[in-house]
Order: sequence, then structure tokens, then C-alpha cells
Amino acid sequence: MTYEEMCGCCSKKTDRSDDERKKLIHRLNRIEGQIRGIRGMIENDAYCTDILIQSSAANAALNAFNKELLSNHIRGCVARDIREGKDETIDELLSTLQKLMK
Repeated sequence: MTYEEMCGCCSKKTDRSDDERKKLIHRLNRIEGQIRGIRGMIENDAYCTDILIQSSAANAALNAFNKELLSNHIRGCVARDIREGKDETIDELLSTLQKLMK
């Protein structure tokens, strides 16, 4: 079963350039490494403050990923849809922003 079939909310797709895809995947790989590092710290009984600092850095990296992806989305998908007269995309963007700001 694909992710789209499991979540049921992903009927749309985004065509990304190879460069954009590589940048996003690179960021995710770095975040994944940070998370694995945090798990290792837990497994090795690292001091709580040190773990919290690393967790905060991983959170900042994930926020930077979200900012880049959102920027790409607005410049690409949203701008294209508005030019094509698909005003419902604005409502979708607002809903997405509300979810991100929880």
C-alpha cells in the first residue's frame, strides 16, 4: 500500500526539479542523522541537557526544512494555481499554515 493510499489526503502531486528534490532529501538525511545521534545519546545515558540541546537543533533543522518546502510550494504550486484561477488553493494554503502554526 502506498503512502497516498494510506493517508487518503494526498491525491495531488508536485513536480520538483532534480535540484530541489536533492536539496530537500539532503536536509532530511541530515535531520535523520541528528535523530539517530539523539537516540544514541539516550542509549549511552548522555546528560539530559546535552540531549535537549541536540533535540532543539534537530527541531530547528526540521523547521528550516518546512520553511524551504513551504517557500517552494508558494512560489510553485500556489502561484501556478492562482494564475490558473484555482482560488481554492488559497484556502488550502491558509489551512496548511494554521496546521503548521499549532
